[in-house]
Amino acid sequence: MRRYFDLFLKGILAGIMIAVGGTLFLSVDNPYLGAFLFGIGLFVIFSYRFALFTGKVGYAVNEKPVYLVELVFIWLGNLAGTFIVGSFLLCTRIASISEKAAAICAIKLEDSLLSVFVLAVFCGLLMFIAADNFSRMESGVLKALSIFLPVMVFILCGFEHCVANMFYFTIGRAWSFQTLGRLLVMSLGNAAGAFIIPLVYKVVRKEQVS
Repeated sequence: MRRYFDLFLKGILAGIMIAVGGTLFLSVDNPYLGAFLFGIGLFVIFSYRFALFTGKVGYAVNEKPVYLVELVFIWLGNLAGTFIVGSFLLCTRIASISEKAAAICAIKLEDSLLSVFVLAVFCGLLMFIAADNFSRMESGVLKALSIFLPVMVFILCGFEHCVANMFYFTIGRAWSFQTLGRLLVMSLGNAAGAFIIPLVYKVVRKEQVS
């Protein structure tokens, strides 16, 4: 139980940093600059080994079933962290960014579930690439590129990141049962996308062995 609690706490920290990245994105008018600055949150998460759902879920392919329980605690921690930051920011002088967030949320909530799922799949794929390459690269420059480039791509393409959306839904005052349903679809899509590369390599390894 201690491990789950630790993962939940690390999940909160990761959620806080994603919310910081989301705040940066909402605070600038240039979408390219905003997409770049968002990556700072992810860079801190991977550097300090916080627990981010979209960075961890892809490894479930090669883990035992109990890993799925760990992912639930990470997801809940991410939700708590983003909710805390979003709620506090609504009490500050920069609360006006909630208007931009609300507009973003409206687009996500009016979209079809199939569209939301597909966009989340592509984001999940990019997030696995970012997380896995960061862990493999030794050069600090390559580690940074492995994060900032995939993040910029998923943001500029409009792909759906469930944890970032937890923050946008909070600061945009968009929570409802419909929102929760969309968030679950996004989470499943992120997971499906993150599974693609590990599953392919698992099949390839089995064929090589046989």
